[in-house]
Amino acid sequence: MPEIETRDYKKGYRKFSSRARRYADDPEKTKGLLRKATLKADKNKSSLSDIWEKFQLLIDLVKAWSKGDYRHISKKSIIFIIASILYFVSPIDLVPDFFIGMGILDDAAVLGFAVSQITGELEKFKTWKESRTIAMK
Repeated sequence: MPEIETRDYKKGYRKFSSRARRYADDPEKTKGLLRKATLKADKNKSSLSDIWEKFQLLIDLVKAWSKGDYRHISKKSIIFIIASILYFVSPIDLVPDFFIGMGILDDAAVLGFAVSQITGELEKFKTWKESRTIAMK
């Protein structure tokens, strides 16, 4: 398989980030995207095992941000996360999903990259989420 160039990733990210801005401004649209992402992730849990917990946290973070419950993250970071999720759910990306096994691997790599870029933000969100759970008990 040919090596994928950095410029290809950047081009793909630009495509998904412009769509992500529209999703960030539309909670209902975001809710639908998160539903699709969750369904795809559930079907491919073994391929996502290395990032499963962080992926769930990403989904929860976008959900909380979209509802207005959690705003301790920049909109730029939310757009980055949504763009990564859009890439994940897209059947046509750098390695299309119809290449059995290979398509999900590049999706998982993109999610892994997204997680690595916002680890600090995810940890802050996790702490916030846990504090709310404790407060509700």
